[in-house]
Amino acid sequence: MNQYVTGNTIKQLREQKRMTQAELAEKIDVSSKTISKWETAKGLPDISLLEPLSAALGVSVLELMNGDAVINQNKSANMLRSKIYVCPICGNVIHTLGETVVSCCGVSLPALEAEEMDEHHVVEMEQVEDETYITVKHPMTKSHYISFLAYVTHDKFQMVKLYPEGEAACRFLFRGRGYLYGYCNRHGLMKQAVRM
Repeated sequence: MNQYVTGNTIKQLREQKRMTQAELAEKIDVSSKTISKWETAKGLPDISLLEPLSAALGVSVLELMNGDAVINQNKSANMLRSKIYVCPICGNVIHTLGETVVSCCGVSLPALEAEEMDEHHVVEMEQVEDETYITVKHPMTKSHYISFLAYVTHDKFQMVKLYPEGEAACRFLFRGRGYLYGYCNRHGLMKQAVRM
């Protein structure tokens, strides 16, 4: 992980809460001199103090580490804000409902950014009863393949894991508007808008 909490972040968050250094120190059971050292970059909080410090400042540990307090305007969950992470070592796929710190196999993973589907990743859709059969025209060799397909709407996240030398195909229950995502191990995450 490249980021760690900064003294400036601690000071800004403390002042937003209208707390003195002594009040913050009392809440997390350290001295006010310790808080002063952190805020003047003469020391860093021990990792064991990150959780109590973030709780005292009213932010998550992630917000404390990033230095950005997140104000959630939409209190209800929205699956369209999903983030997808893929480990380049083991291929593990991780899905979250927002920004988070994710690591796998000792590697800190960035959230993937989806490109639009291109001519090398053409998606075909066929209605089969109440589901939609999805096929991606793509090689499925051991070295070049589609790892997963996912269909995301505001209230659902459906994912099907695919494997090399298998078919790049699956079925989804499409309802309303959403996005179809596909992950190619060479070209990354791609998406296509879907309206049913």
